[in-house]
Amino acid sequence: MTTPQQPPFPPHDPRRGAGTGHGDGREPGPASPGAHGTGAGGHGHSHAHSHGPAAPVSRHLRKVIAAVLIPFAAAVLVGLAVLWPGGAPPHERTGVGFDRQTQQGTVTKVVELSCQSVNASGVPPTGDTSTAEGSSAVQQANGECKRATIRVDSGKDKGRTFDEIVQPDQSRQLDEGQKVVVAYEPSAPEDLQYSVTDINRRVPMALLAGIFALAVVVVGRLRGLMALISLAVSFLLLNFFILPAILQGSNPLLVAVIGSSAIMLIALYLCHGLSARTSVAVLGTLISLVLIGVLGSLFIGWAALTGNTDDNTGLIHGLYPTIDMSGLLLAGVIIGSLGVLDDVTVTQTSAVWELHEANPTLGRRGLYRAGIRIGRDHIASVVNTLVLAYAGAALPLLLLFSIAQSGVGTVANSELVAEEIVRTLVGSIGLVASVPVTTALAALVVSADRPADRPAAQPTGAAPARGGRGRRRKR
Repeated sequence: MTTPQQPPFPPHDPRRGAGTGHGDGREPGPASPGAHGTGAGGHGHSHAHSHGPAAPVSRHLRKVIAAVLIPFAAAVLVGLAVLWPGGAPPHERTGVGFDRQTQQGTVTKVVELSCQSVNASGVPPTGDTSTAEGSSAVQQANGECKRATIRVDSGKDKGRTFDEIVQPDQSRQLDEGQKVVVAYEPSAPEDLQYSVTDINRRVPMALLAGIFALAVVVVGRLRGLMALISLAVSFLLLNFFILPAILQGSNPLLVAVIGSSAIMLIALYLCHGLSARTSVAVLGTLISLVLIGVLGSLFIGWAALTGNTDDNTGLIHGLYPTIDMSGLLLAGVIIGSLGVLDDVTVTQTSAVWELHEANPTLGRRGLYRAGIRIGRDHIASVVNTLVLAYAGAALPLLLLFSIAQSGVGTVANSELVAEEIVRTLVGSIGLVASVPVTTALAALVVSADRPADRPAAQPTGAAPARGGRGRRRKR
């Protein structure tokens, strides 16, 4: 295939060597004042970063990094093998909350009728219609209710039907043909064994997940596909190792550290490749996770946070009294911080690598200063993101405190809100610390490289990188 004629290259400069155009990702020669220009003498470098991989580090540095990470990876594997639970322990169902037997069902018929004909009494229990309780009772007495007939579609009673009255003030209304989740209580009287507990949302959720996966693959291509695979592996480790191991009675903090480390190693190397750059990001993430674990343990204990603050945690503690609930809280802090930590450390490492590629004459101090300037912008956006994410998750709780007109000090002192504050601040401190730590590690690695020990470069007789306006040379 022929390519358009390109302007002639300038005469060979022996000071630059034969490999100045790093389309193959090799280390550049000494920088020149025109290294970022658009002329023929500069474009061998100006387009390299968006195409080729990062320059490989020397064999010496690869050995140093491997000496640190291989024992760590081996320790993670040993931890997984020792603590692997082999499934969650069985228990008798309580019939409370999520701990109920459920089946699938379909609403086959909906009939409107007077609430007065199905409710025992329309008299407000308090005798006062101005209260929320009294107003609801009057609405139930005078409004229009619905009698829904539901067919059980799974389980041993498949095909069985039952009726359920839907009050006009209920937030969940039923429509004919709607798919629902029904709860089953075998110890109840036969006509009360089944009840609607939720709407079946499998179809919209599956469709949304499919759109997400398609968007990731279309935009990210192979890197996006690897990200989806690492996401699936993370969910598998969460469901088959972290959660069952905690239920088996293992230390939640130890389980979270080992599980998070395994997720980190798999996700980073699968998405970004087995390279020194990824290894530096792994080291930065690991150091930050240790800091988060230490701070979280200190302040959760100091603030006397029990981790048992709502019906769900109370149910867990009732079913498995041996679980350390404060340790479970700390495990959640570590796992919740991991995803954002990966983003920060990978970004900072890549920034330092690209700065080194752009100007190989920069020493470790120069690289650190330039990288930390990028990191400051990252810190501002990431901390704000983390705080808003936790605030959004706790928004109904914050509304309750606002309705009660509680002061800021009273709200912050309650254990429900204090947990979120500690979770947010400890995670944010770890994220902030990850920027200078990872930047310093990356600057140290790339500036300590030994060019003489690099892998063999392309033969000196190879064609120049490319000419013109950024077209890649033939390979």
